Amino acid sequence: MSISAHNSKLQRFVESKKFQSFLIFLILFNAISLGLETSQFGKANAELLHTIDTTILVLFTIELLLKFIVYRNQFFRSGWNWFDFIIVAISWAPTSGALSVLRAFRILRVLRLLSVVPQMRRVIGALGHSLPGMASVVGVLSIIFYVSAVLTTKIFGTHSDANMQEWFGNIGASAYTLFQVMTLESWSMGIVRPTMELFPLSWVFFVPFIIITSFAVLNLFIGIIVDAMQVMHEEEGKPKQVIATKEDMLILEQKIDKLNQLLQSKSKPDK
Repeated sequence: MSISAHNSKLQRFVESKKFQSFLIFLILFNAISLGLETSQFGKANAELLHTIDTTILVLFTIELLLKFIVYRNQFFRSGWNWFDFIIVAISWAPTSGALSVLRAFRILRVLRLLSVVPQMRRVIGALGHSLPGMASVVGVLSIIFYVSAVLTTKIFGTHSDANMQEWFGNIGASAYTLFQVMTLESWSMGIVRPTMELFPLSWVFFVPFIIITSFAVLNLFIGIIVDAMQVMHEEEGKPKQVIATKEDMLILEQKIDKLNQLLQSKSKPDK
């Protein structure tokens, strides 16, 4: 059997549903074992959990090696392969001494579900496609926040009341207070009503600000993400262009030669 045939068989194995399901099981099992380390059970069975963790890490490393053998130079052309490689590399880093904090980062292996499960990859891909549009929304929101922070600092921050100084004493404090108002976290009783006691017409500012930021601008994020997912779904529905390998071309040439020979034999007159 040729090297390309071996490689093709290995590729089918790596990309098979059974292999992917096994990876998902390993990731979930590893997540449970890492969670158990923080419990009383983990303290009593630290050696067992360490052995399980090391075994799973070895299996993850073997899986990456198999992918590298299959894809070779194309392995690092995929962002998901880079993602898996970095997570596994961090897991192999020493976890003693000054680097002991890296031990906590082993839980990042659970994030490998994002690269293994196609549905999750689709969601992350949609987020990536929506970043340019989201950046524009963030820009608009930043302008609104800056203008509003300057206004509230000049209007409300000039009052000698302790709350006004804490909430609107400077642009930074005003921006943080407005962010709390935007998230609707205790905005009424905690901020707006005490402000209205000193500035009765302050609702003229707060009501439009909440409508614009909470109900309009933030919903643009959802719209952009939904639109990106729709675009990705349409692209997945399109037929994919298949690139023929050298082996495929040789097989095709052999078939054409056989077909030509067959046609020539039939075209010869019978004696």
